[in-house]
Amino acid sequence: MRFVIGLLITVLVLAVVAAGIGWWTAQRSFPTTNGAIDVPGLGAEVTVIRDDAGIPQLYAETDHDLFFAQGYVHAQDRFWEMDFRRHVTAGRLAEMFGESQIGTDTFIRTLDWRGIAQQEYDALGEVSKAYYDAYAEGVNAYLDQRGGADLSLEYAVLGLQNPGYSPEPWSGVDSIAWLKAMAWDLRSNLGDEIDRAMLSTVLPPEEVARLHPDFPWETMPTIVGGQPAAATAALSTVPLPGEADTIETDAAAASAPDYVAALATLRAAIDGVPELLGPEGGDIGSNSWVVGGALTESGLPLLANDPHLGPAMPSIWTQMGLHCVEITETCGFDVAGYSFSGLPGIVIGQNAAVAWGFTNLGPDVADLYLERIDGDSYELDGTLMPLTLREETIEVAGGDPVTITVRSTARGPIVTDIGDDFADVAAEYPAASGQPGGEYAVSLQWTALTPGTTAGAIFALDRAQDWEGFRAAAALFDVPAQNLIYADTAGNIGYQAPGRIPVRKSGDGTVPMPGWTSDNGWSGTIPFDELPSVLNPAAGYLVTANNAAAGPDGPMLTKDWDYGYRAAGIERLIRERIDTGEPFTVDSLAEIQLDTGDANADAFLPVIASLDLIGDAGRGADLLRGWDGSADVESAQAAYFAVFWRTLLDDMFSGLPESAQPQGGDRWFNVVGTLLGEPESSWWTNDELGVAGRDAMIAHALGAAWAESTSRMGSNPDSWRWGRLHTLTLTNQSFGESGIAPIEWLFNRGPFELGGGSAVVNAIGWDASVGYGVDWVPSMRMVVDLADRDASRWINLTGASGHAFHENYADQAPLWQHGELRDWAFTREAVEADAQDTLTLTPAS
Repeated sequence: MRFVIGLLITVLVLAVVAAGIGWWTAQRSFPTTNGAIDVPGLGAEVTVIRDDAGIPQLYAETDHDLFFAQGYVHAQDRFWEMDFRRHVTAGRLAEMFGESQIGTDTFIRTLDWRGIAQQEYDALGEVSKAYYDAYAEGVNAYLDQRGGADLSLEYAVLGLQNPGYSPEPWSGVDSIAWLKAMAWDLRSNLGDEIDRAMLSTVLPPEEVARLHPDFPWETMPTIVGGQPAAATAALSTVPLPGEADTIETDAAAASAPDYVAALATLRAAIDGVPELLGPEGGDIGSNSWVVGGALTESGLPLLANDPHLGPAMPSIWTQMGLHCVEITETCGFDVAGYSFSGLPGIVIGQNAAVAWGFTNLGPDVADLYLERIDGDSYELDGTLMPLTLREETIEVAGGDPVTITVRSTARGPIVTDIGDDFADVAAEYPAASGQPGGEYAVSLQWTALTPGTTAGAIFALDRAQDWEGFRAAAALFDVPAQNLIYADTAGNIGYQAPGRIPVRKSGDGTVPMPGWTSDNGWSGTIPFDELPSVLNPAAGYLVTANNAAAGPDGPMLTKDWDYGYRAAGIERLIRERIDTGEPFTVDSLAEIQLDTGDANADAFLPVIASLDLIGDAGRGADLLRGWDGSADVESAQAAYFAVFWRTLLDDMFSGLPESAQPQGGDRWFNVVGTLLGEPESSWWTNDELGVAGRDAMIAHALGAAWAESTSRMGSNPDSWRWGRLHTLTLTNQSFGESGIAPIEWLFNRGPFELGGGSAVVNAIGWDASVGYGVDWVPSMRMVVDLADRDASRWINLTGASGHAFHENYADQAPLWQHGELRDWAFTREAVEADAQDTLTLTPAS
């Protein structure tokens, strides 16, 4: 669910006002990018050079001035985004938008993101804390110069419903709290844990396990183990009847208590939290790979990365360079890449010696527990333990403050206090499960609710000069855990899995566990040196795409990996080029990023071709005959197959709970792909449709898909194309779904027609339970050339600016849409050659 604002004034008034907010109002907030500005707080001049895309490269003489200037420039370009994000992470949205956001604020306050961020700030070393403070000083220096609509157009709109609002000064804690939002949106399998528990109320354990299968170790690649011999063939081979893997029953999943009502409400509350990175689920992923110099044209490594996150307007990332004029003891940075507005440093990118990329590791770092509650106590090993109670007051624009009480066990907060639907739990759960009567609730244990060290890891990454320095930085990157790939100018390539990953006393983290016994819970974390890592693998390359990091005998990081379709596709493309003997270049890595081969289509096409079909189903089969399975934007076959796939999932799994309806991504590729080898399985039966068996179900879905495709795209299949259905509207995270067309018109851009799909290398994903529109995307793409730093290429989803109607608000979107990359100037000589604007920030006298 996207963030939707409850507006306090009428649609008519807003529509009239929005229509009157013209170019003059919008351009008031555009930043000064040429000339000189006096800025109190700087120790010396800082030069800000921007290219024609508005991407800033900062040059300073000290670390303090460099991060001060980064804060200033981020505020110039993106302050509304920063302000909105900090209100999300602090549970203070109701202060801006009124009572409609009390529920969201209650959930965030329950998790106490801001409180944990404060503890992390307090624990920072002197140097890292100084960087956060300098960044905040720079933001506040800009706020001292501007306010209201002069800061951003959104403040003009907000002023119509909340005229008394004025942003407060920025702090280092505001920056660190953003890391909690990152951790939440990349939190791994919490949704799967709830899903399994809810499915267990309507399905036997073996069928729950079928719908949440294990990672296919025998056929899909692992990161440090590479590509199994059978993997390439498995992508296009349909299992024959009787060859499907035996499904093992997870004993922990056999329980089916009626606390499912509590979990359903919890799931709804989770879905209501603003998705700052994207919708939770397996498709929030990413691709990255690195190729060693023995395989490249230059003789030095190439590194590619394209993180898959939810699309936003402006984009989640902002491109930037942070450069010391001279590397000294007081100025140690020469780095460029992708940053988050509101957070100092560069998150993904390159410095003069190394380059690195991220994909989501996705370890299981969050568990739910069913708790027995008695008043202000909870039961543990037969003893009543006192709950920790904390009061929070939520200020509400246009209304009275609301006070909530957060209850916590030693493991974590009670997360079922957020709703009113849990009175039934006490009545229903004991009778259904044989447990004593009383009050029951659900608590959450999550690594991000304990202070960590990620806040300092970014700076260590930015300054790493070799593999040892890189691993030392990775050891600090505890939450959210990411796959880190590495390359350096000495020719080394490597991979490191970091993160604070729990060791469980019992169970495997796939279902909620009883909290009233200390036999359940965590006994510690996996030591960093035991996490998967490799330097200079024999294969000469490394691929990470959210697939399993190591084999089944490695440390247990999660049971819910991505199922490996993207990783296998990238591995196949790399191996094909190696087999030809043609060396890799920046262009060849960029070409791999755009591959649209659909392994799901590959599995279905031979089955469909083998069926004797008539009518609309026959016409559909004829259309698919000869198709190579590529989900290209202009493909009629890709459009029709997507409609078929969505129809098939709906017809096969309509009996599942609403929250468990198939999204259609990698897990469902695996589930249905296995069922293709079981043509008489009961999952192919839909009594309401009068359909039984695989062949009949496929024929029915083909016919229904033909009718829907005709209705949506016309009667002539020659005019069909995937891009007509698969569109992206870049939506402003705050006002973009206000429901008021003139307001949305101000801030949103699109639609853009796109190819790609879920579990495809060019992962422009969609949710089959909702429709065909784009839900997650490569949020950026980059290819770094370690032999020639100015030969690297990059692109952002939207643009550098967060100001609607600015020329750099969405200028990169058409390039991104068509798979193009921009030249990435890294050295100062190249940056100055590309300079469009030059601004000098001068210490105020």
